[in-house]
Amino acid sequence: MERFTQGFYGYAVAMLVCLAGVGVFLLVTPQSRTEHIPKVDFSFDVANMRRDAPYQVWSPDQVPAGWIPTSSRMTKEKGAVTWRLGFATAKRSHAMLAQSDERPAAEFANRLANTGEVTGSVQIGGVTWEQRVRKDKNQRSLVRLLPDATVVVTGTAQWDELSALAGSIKQQTRVTS
Repeated sequence: MERFTQGFYGYAVAMLVCLAGVGVFLLVTPQSRTEHIPKVDFSFDVANMRRDAPYQVWSPDQVPAGWIPTSSRMTKEKGAVTWRLGFATAKRSHAMLAQSDERPAAEFANRLANTGEVTGSVQIGGVTWEQRVRKDKNQRSLVRLLPDATVVVTGTAQWDELSALAGSIKQQTRVTS
């Protein structure tokens, strides 16, 4: 018996016993193989934006099929009201709708798109959007510079998904107190 409690053999036996215990633990522990993406309700931020933003707010009328809203954040800083709404797309890429009355508007758009270079334009729902690409970050952006606000749709999603998000947004009625 002393032979198994000392030296290399003792070490090997102790290691095998530990590994067997870990193996049994892994076999009996339930494991989920389903994807879990946290989902947020952004309706509260839409209501707050409609009340607090000094500009017309744009929000998805209907979230594209298979998309999951993962983050929503409204901020009031330096006199600007900004809202960022993030999504996991149906293809599990990232897309974000951001809008603000921050001035100068071009700086907000450049910061969100990570570039100031306009690479083209596209018509979505009868509206012209600037296209911007930041290849080293795998980021594509659609930008609308409105008189009172800037709307940016951006992310790692492909153009078709970003266009679907841009096409889903509708102007919300402003709530006055």
